[in-house]
Amino acid sequence: MAAERVIVGLSGGVDSSVTALLLKEQGYDVHGLFMDNWDDDDAYCTAAEDFQDARQVAAAIGIPIHKVNFAEEYKERVFAYFLEEYEAGRTPNPDVLCNSEIKFKAFLDYALRLGADWIATGHYARVEHGENESRLLKAADQGKDQTYFLHAVPQAAMRKTLFPLGELQKDEVRDLAARHGFVNHDKKDSTGICFIGERDFREFLKKYLPVKPGPMRTPEGEVVGEHEGLSYYTLGQRKGLMIGGLKDASDDPWYVVDKQESDNALVVAQGHDHPLLHHDALAFEKPHWVRTVPGVGRELMAKTRYRQADQACQLTRLDEHGGELVFTAAQRAITPGQYVVLYEGEECLGGGVITRRFNTRSEAA
Repeated sequence: MAAERVIVGLSGGVDSSVTALLLKEQGYDVHGLFMDNWDDDDAYCTAAEDFQDARQVAAAIGIPIHKVNFAEEYKERVFAYFLEEYEAGRTPNPDVLCNSEIKFKAFLDYALRLGADWIATGHYARVEHGENESRLLKAADQGKDQTYFLHAVPQAAMRKTLFPLGELQKDEVRDLAARHGFVNHDKKDSTGICFIGERDFREFLKKYLPVKPGPMRTPEGEVVGEHEGLSYYTLGQRKGLMIGGLKDASDDPWYVVDKQESDNALVVAQGHDHPLLHHDALAFEKPHWVRTVPGVGRELMAKTRYRQADQACQLTRLDEHGGELVFTAAQRAITPGQYVVLYEGEECLGGGVITRRFNTRSEAA
């Protein structure tokens, strides 16, 4: 009987390389697939170098490698949304959309044409396949768990997916790569948004979005500077505000606490824990649930950003268009455009796009 075929998203990084190695050792018929999602003529794009690393790893493991260009799909399904959200003053997370639209949709479709029984990636997550549905679970390495980015992957794709790194720690993965002589065993992990790379974020956005300067003012209405455009700032941001030399001002640093689209004003205040940065509730839209829809009133845990520790909350409203939840403790810098992702124990239930933050308790500011 022929071995089941697994197509691994081979990126040139250490995680996907070890994913392919483990599946090969488990007896699968493994093929690597390198996805080129951005234009090659971009000086900040490392795709050419990454592909060479992926080729060398594939040769070391003894598996074939394929290359496919998804740049057009990426710009239509991910990058266009990214620009629309920033132009609207929100802060999107393109990595979530890249997973749901490219890595687990376009990639899956292509892999099936290559005869795949399964697809696999180097994400740190676990998937538990049942008879009729699959559960998305947190990785054993809690510091590397990536279920936040995977919460919008369709159930049909989840049922075809393997996450071999789910039970491993990151240092174990690097040790395996080093023992097998992989050229990328000590390669730096990619961080930030893939198509921006190491370049200045604001300068990148300026290439695509118009500069719309406006007043930078305090909650009391005092103008303390000028911003370059609401698109270039995010809630809770400290760096790049260029506020200084104010008379009788404290030495506390300034932070972005609000964006006012109505008059193109950026609201800033002093202090990391300024009350305007804290809210105990949020609303979200475009919900996606990995398996089943959670019930209103349930006590759950949530993240409003990737590195955040789980926060206790209660789902207070939910329908097919969105919902609301209230946190046990007020949260800092809840950001419209980002995702709120819900958990029950180790299981990732799904989530949605944050549309607004607010307070339900009278003592909250």
